[in-house]
Amino acid sequence: MELRARLEEICDKIDGYHPNPDLDTLRDAFEFACAKHEGQSRKSGEPYVSHPVEVIDIIADLHLDVASLVAGLLHDTVEDTDTTVDDLRERYGEDVAFLVDGVTKLSKFRFNTREERQAENIRKMIIAMSKDLRVILVKLSDRLHNMRTLKHMPRHKQERIARETMDIYAPLAHRLGINWVKTEMEDLSFRYLHPEEYFDIAEKVSASKEERNAFIEEVTGMLRDMLQEHGIEPEINGRPKHLWSIYRKMRDQQIEFEQVYDLLAFRIIVDEPNECYEALGHVHRMWKPIAGRFKDYISIPKPNGYQSLHTTVIGPYKERVEIQIRTREMHKIAEEGVAAHWLYKEGKAVPDEDDQQFAWLHRLMEEHQDHDDPREFLESVKIDLFHDEVYVFTPEGDVLEFPQGATAVDFAYGIHTEVGHQCSGAKVNGKIVPLKYELQNGDIVEVMTTENQRPNKDWLQFVKTGRARTKIKKAVRQEQRERSRELGRELLNKELKKHGTNVSALERDEELTELVEGSHFGSVDDMLADIGYGKTEVDDIVDKLFPPQEEDESPATAEKSMSRLGDLWNRITSQQQENAGVVVGGIDDIMVTYAQCCNPVPGDDIVGFVTRGRGLSVHTRDCDRVAHLEKARQIDVEWDKDATDENAARRAVDIRVHSADKQGLLANMSQAFSAAGVNISQAHCTTSDDQRAINTFQVLVNNVDQLNRAMKNLEKIKGVYRVERK
Repeated sequence: MELRARLEEICDKIDGYHPNPDLDTLRDAFEFACAKHEGQSRKSGEPYVSHPVEVIDIIADLHLDVASLVAGLLHDTVEDTDTTVDDLRERYGEDVAFLVDGVTKLSKFRFNTREERQAENIRKMIIAMSKDLRVILVKLSDRLHNMRTLKHMPRHKQERIARETMDIYAPLAHRLGINWVKTEMEDLSFRYLHPEEYFDIAEKVSASKEERNAFIEEVTGMLRDMLQEHGIEPEINGRPKHLWSIYRKMRDQQIEFEQVYDLLAFRIIVDEPNECYEALGHVHRMWKPIAGRFKDYISIPKPNGYQSLHTTVIGPYKERVEIQIRTREMHKIAEEGVAAHWLYKEGKAVPDEDDQQFAWLHRLMEEHQDHDDPREFLESVKIDLFHDEVYVFTPEGDVLEFPQGATAVDFAYGIHTEVGHQCSGAKVNGKIVPLKYELQNGDIVEVMTTENQRPNKDWLQFVKTGRARTKIKKAVRQEQRERSRELGRELLNKELKKHGTNVSALERDEELTELVEGSHFGSVDDMLADIGYGKTEVDDIVDKLFPPQEEDESPATAEKSMSRLGDLWNRITSQQQENAGVVVGGIDDIMVTYAQCCNPVPGDDIVGFVTRGRGLSVHTRDCDRVAHLEKARQIDVEWDKDATDENAARRAVDIRVHSADKQGLLANMSQAFSAAGVNISQAHCTTSDDQRAINTFQVLVNNVDQLNRAMKNLEKIKGVYRVERK
């Protein structure tokens, strides 16, 4: 169908639900999108703008406002054309600009891995979603159409996009209560993640279609006749369960397709809530209910607002039949979720903090603030979104929802962070239970706390919620850091005692503060913690505080030394001579050494320092120690031109590489050094719990240009975060 005709078809749909839609603005946005995407096409060969047109058809099915529809038409213009968010703000207003910005991927930022990019995209979307729920509804519409046309993508992209949809977007649709979007996304993802199983189940469901339709018609007639006899006028429909739910049951219960007895689900829709319970009683009198398969989501609604009665009975021919009973209003909310009572109709698009339907969103926002690493945040999102729910009570009668398998510790952290930290025991239904006790529907849970109790790393082995995992990890890291800081202070004090001082005295005089300024340490505490962790040597810190050249001397000795220094200075400046690759304008009997604190390399800007009894020490001009050296004993030196030659003797220098901890990365680093003609003489690697590594290399180089080439080669490696010269 020609795109403008398709647009008018969608406009007719919008007219059917919106009281006064500004369709002229929507048409203008369509023309703008056509102009901006001109010449672009999809993998299918269709004009690119066909995608945003189909996206707004889905948005219209959700009955959203015109700002959402305009954003749907323009959602790819910022990412794929020269359009900016400011351009959209000026032309279509703040609402549209904000929605498009919230949906737009972070394509202009650099990330080390695809996982990091994905995680940051999800984080950005959820932050925007917390400010305006229309962001996620537009994004769900975009993703659903992408899934419908996924067959045109390469196989590896199909799997990646389907996995992300199954892990993130389908659960988000479920949380928002938009059932038809959730089920379609799950079935489409299933098709690309497990194609053999998908087509096998689809074929078997299709093969029994005629027989199934006859059974549905028979059961529907029996239910309608029975309820009408009791004065209830129901709407009844039956359907097979969607393919993903059938596959999950087969997988979870380790059964074959033929052993899935409740393939069909029937809905009884009535007018009033009291008729739901009345209809349930009549159904149970007609057919025997299966114990343990009754759920009352009317008295205790799901967090997304879903309400219904669920029961499974032994129906005709001894077939298991699942029956859901709800009112028409409940059915509308069950299918459309948040879109059924769209917030913009009330003049707002932001859920209240005390709205229990969106408690999960507020939890995600809190966890976003607790996570520095976007990948950890993404993992937490997956845990909190993708699970079956368990409903338990506080002693005061409040209902809390947790993932299936959640424990007493999860419950404690669900109450408050400090309650979780100090949790020492729990009572369930009045009886003391272990902390790893798994919560069951209807449990009344009471947490026992002890003031001195602290989170235990072992709790991470059994907690289920992202919130509990995040809080425990953070507390354990803080405790480990505090222990390392105290150990670092103890080790440093031990060495400082030899110099007649201690950490407290140096802190009072702000000498330690001055030391860390300009260093890689963020603070004195960071430095002490690094010493405790073993990342920094105590001797390195003491040498910076008390350089070996600045030993105390008696006045007589100092005067004598200065006299010798004057003679030496005169001898150095009276003639020119090259020594050990450095032109010192000096003498033939002076020893030249290169300071180990900065390891100068031919080509570095350098300065000489006349030591007492150890000849001339050469430093880089930006070396931290130079500022502490006596000005009177510093002299200008320069590299001999032969020292910078490629054939000159090689100098040792240390390089520190911060990277991901993953297989094959060290081999890539070795290749980077080889490509620059640099040899590795020593290597030391350490890893941390957050899958990062610090790799320290001592390498041999001819000059600073060769060193810089090697460092640039390292920076290009995927998985390398930072390269620095020690």
